[in-house]
Amino acid sequence: MLKKMMKRLKKEEKGFTLIELLAVIVILAVIAVIAVPLIGKIIDNTKQDADVATAQQLYDAARLYVTGELDGDFNGSSNNGLDVTFQNLVSAGYIAANTSLPSTKAQLDNTSSKVTFNAAGDLQSVTLNTKSYTAAQIKDGKAPAATSTPTPTAT
Repeated sequence: MLKKMMKRLKKEEKGFTLIELLAVIVILAVIAVIAVPLIGKIIDNTKQDADVATAQQLYDAARLYVTGELDGDFNGSSNNGLDVTFQNLVSAGYIAANTSLPSTKAQLDNTSSKVTFNAAGDLQSVTLNTKSYTAAQIKDGKAPAATSTPTPTAT
């Protein structure tokens, strides 16, 4: 009888217990709850930064357009600056006609997408369809930080 008990104690058991498996599943669930919102925010920020990069490309193309086609004259017809539309850039061959916003995959509109310069040739803004970016945002290369609304707390 003692021999049987010794055999049982020496016997190596393989596999995991149910408790061990449940503990691993709970740990993975906690990690997923923490990671998924963070990854979603990173993806959103990346899309916004990609839109700013597209705005930078439009700005660079507009500068080349003004230099090559308008002999560097940023005054325009009104002497108050110049708006270079997406259509101007496409028709002169400075940017591809199928350029789209990375965040929405929407094609850029020919007239509402434009680069605005003041009379001195400084960038004022870049508008891509309905999104508008300031000169500072274009030079930084980053989309504006998303502002979060504070959650009310009970007193």
